[in-house]
Amino acid sequence: MTLAPPSRAIDRTDDALVPLLLPDGLKLTAEQFAAVCHANPDAVLELDASGHVIHMTPTGGETGARNGTLLILLGLAARSSGLALKLFDSSSGFRLPDGSVLSPDASLVRQERWEALTPEERRGFTPLCPDLVVELASPSDEGPRGLSALREKMNRYQANGAQLGWLLIPEQQAVEVWSASGGGNGQRLADATRLDAGPLFHGLQIELQDIWRV
Repeated sequence: MTLAPPSRAIDRTDDALVPLLLPDGLKLTAEQFAAVCHANPDAVLELDASGHVIHMTPTGGETGARNGTLLILLGLAARSSGLALKLFDSSSGFRLPDGSVLSPDASLVRQERWEALTPEERRGFTPLCPDLVVELASPSDEGPRGLSALREKMNRYQANGAQLGWLLIPEQQAVEVWSASGGGNGQRLADATRLDAGPLFHGLQIELQDIWRV
């Protein structure tokens, strides 16, 4: 299958975006998906393991503010830990071993794994699963940012080699910890105030109050 640009130019204005329209049942390879993303830079997209495109909606202000705070806290924690880790934001796409292309809200990759990639691999969707992934659930359980969908996503990270995953649930001030040995399930921490990555990432800790209080 070859993806070609539109046959005619499409007028765009600053206050009107052309919607992305894809036929039902369309299946893409990771390379074809990259071409779709390149042609639709305003769209927020992911690709599941079966080749179907997942159209993500933009976050609301509250979730967006929490995600910004999360990224700052995780970056500061990574630096304070002294560990050699590379931080990625929510716009970073990772090509997982199962063929899916997913974008965690925040993630960390060990520096030696990043340095082992070629320059070309670094420029495209990073061909690995992050070592630590963090997802932030929206208030509603509907759509790809809802709790049910994110649990499925955490399961995919776990199955593809993530060492640790944190699913943050602000409405409940709770966290689900998804470890590599979790067997497809997360361990719930109620009334969570701090996250400690434990022996896998010694010294990596984040306080959650700034995220909960947004």
